[in-house]
Amino acid sequence: VSARAVLNRHPWAVPLMESRTSPGPETLGHHEAVVGCLRRGGLSWPMVAHANAMLDAYIYGFALVKASLPSQAEGEFVGVVEEIASTLDADAYPNLAGFTVEHVFQPGYGFSDMFEVGLDVLLAAVSDFGGDT
Repeated sequence: VSARAVLNRHPWAVPLMESRTSPGPETLGHHEAVVGCLRRGGLSWPMVAHANAMLDAYIYGFALVKASLPSQAEGEFVGVVEEIASTLDADAYPNLAGFTVEHVFQPGYGFSDMFEVGLDVLLAAVSDFGGDT
C-alpha cells in the first residue's frame, strides 16, 4: 500500500526504476523490507521469489494503469469512460457494456478502490502456499 502511494505521487517512477541496472538505496531498502516480511511470514526462499515477483507485477502494473488513465483526480474519469460507453456497440460487446453501465457508472465506483481488494486476494493466495514451493 505504501509503495503504491509513492508511485501515485510519482507516476513517472516505474519505468525509470525498472530500467536501472544499479538500484539505489531506497529501492533496495523497499525490497529488503518486502523480502523480510515474506520470510517472517514463513515463506521458503522459492516462494519469496514468486511472491515478490507477483507483488512487484501487481503494484507496478496497477501504478502504470493508473498513471495512464485520463483522470483529473483519484477515481475521476474526465468524460472518457462516458464517451467510450456512448459509442460502444452493446450487441457486439455485451459483457463490456453491462460492466460499464451496471458497475463503472454506479455511485461509489473508483478504479483505485480495486487495488486493496486485489492485493488482499494476492496476499491470501501467497499465504495459502506457505513454504511449500
